[in-house]
Amino acid sequence: MGKKKKLLRFAENETFPNLFQWPSVPETPDMAMKGQWGASYFKNAAPLVLELGCGKGDYTVGLAQLDPTRNYVGVDIKGARLWRGCRNALERGLPNVAFARIQVEFIEKMFAPDEVSEIWVTFPDPQPNKARKRLTSPMFLARYARILRAGGLVHLKTDDYDLYDYTLNEVVRPAGYEIVASTADLYREEAPGFELARAVQTYYEGIWLAAGKTIKYIAFRLNGEGKPNS
Repeated sequence: MGKKKKLLRFAENETFPNLFQWPSVPETPDMAMKGQWGASYFKNAAPLVLELGCGKGDYTVGLAQLDPTRNYVGVDIKGARLWRGCRNALERGLPNVAFARIQVEFIEKMFAPDEVSEIWVTFPDPQPNKARKRLTSPMFLARYARILRAGGLVHLKTDDYDLYDYTLNEVVRPAGYEIVASTADLYREEAPGFELARAVQTYYEGIWLAAGKTIKYIAFRLNGEGKPNS
């Protein structure tokens, strides 16, 4: 994308009513929206679902269309990508969609304890040489646990086997988290709990499937303190 086009998108982002941006400065105070998503923006008490690393918001918008009884917030740091998600949500008239521009490591600046019901991590950077930076590493799961309601679900959808194996066998199982669903081949295996993960496909997911790649999926529960469930 050219620099001029990107700047135009950044400027339009400032006008979107469904986009909230937090400066990438750790010392910046928490966002005023923290703890107020239901009351101040969505104007209801429906469950709040996040998509982390949402890119252009394909999954966020898709889930919101499927289930208007829940509120959805797509989270990403790339403003030019979020521009597309914001536009799509507004053009489709979806009142249960918003987007937040923030680095995931600062997620607690944007969301309060017990404010979130579920988290989707869809096709994140697998970080092959930096396990600590994976969005399903213990460091990130501890952050999610502090904003999730007790027993809140975390979903991972990826085409990367190493990330899937790491999450399942090096993080989730050792921690004792409850595994709700797990498969190394989402579209070929049959088991309860895969329906929602199959219901929405991102643009790139379609390309990977057409190329013969398999999609991996895990859903597991965290308790409110980020410790193993007893």
